[in-house]
Amino acid sequence: MHPIEVDNLHKRFGETEALRGVSLSVQEGELFGLIGPDGAGKTTLMRIICTLLLPDEGTVRVAGMDVTREVARVRAILGYMPQRFSLYPDLTVEQNLRFFADLFQVPEGERRKRMEQLYRFSRLGPFRDRQAQALSGGMKQKLALSCALIHTPRILVLDEPTYGVDPVSRQEFWEILREIQQQGTTILVSTAYMEEADLCDRVALCFQGKVVALDVPAALKAGYPHPLFRLTGRELHRLRDFFETLPEVHSIQLFGDALHVSFTTVPGEGDWHRWREATGGNLQSWQPQEPTVEDVFLEAMREIP
Repeated sequence: MHPIEVDNLHKRFGETEALRGVSLSVQEGELFGLIGPDGAGKTTLMRIICTLLLPDEGTVRVAGMDVTREVARVRAILGYMPQRFSLYPDLTVEQNLRFFADLFQVPEGERRKRMEQLYRFSRLGPFRDRQAQALSGGMKQKLALSCALIHTPRILVLDEPTYGVDPVSRQEFWEILREIQQQGTTILVSTAYMEEADLCDRVALCFQGKVVALDVPAALKAGYPHPLFRLTGRELHRLRDFFETLPEVHSIQLFGDALHVSFTTVPGEGDWHRWREATGGNLQSWQPQEPTVEDVFLEAMREIP
């Protein structure tokens, strides 16, 4: 029995099919990532798991319990942090924590000990008397996470917790998640940041309501099926236009100050020199590129009917 089991899940909002036959399972003690852009179905899936939406078809079980039939029991072992900041801005850090402790009926004898633990790992102790609305973006996310953890849930569900947070706070947040995981909590987290996939034990790549790939990040990257190269040039857009005309090119993507170009076969050295000459020297450098999760995701998108 897995902490989270999803089987053939469908959900529609009017004409929009938000989930199209999603199946996955999250293992005990795992940090599992749902990776994909806005509109991929991540939030809908999480809200169904957390008993906040009913599915149209399919089943979801949390610790063996059906989320549509055993709502109270499921909620008792879940901690949920929604995408939008949902705490009370005019309450202090401590008042927000006490409110959620009351909500989840945390016994008074355990409450102070739990709050001190949360202050310690979130580093919010010095700010306990500050109003939530006066916190930075990263600190607000840490407070929201602390409130979701106040009742010591077995399973933690986090909807894009690092969205809009500065890079330093994002790194700190992931360090906190690892600490929580090491204490035995199973974590399901969603993100649109492809690079955060490498911080998860396993990931499901989501697009247009479907899971297009699911595995350990290293296995997903190892399974990339085409020779991939990183190209630089003086004018990347013109360089991209040139390579799009070549029949041996499989795909082209702009990655920062370079292009990632995959080929049907590995180009020879003569090919590169010929292409540099044909671009008037615009092609400046080329080297083999280890696939990223984003490369894998973009390739999987091409296979969606």
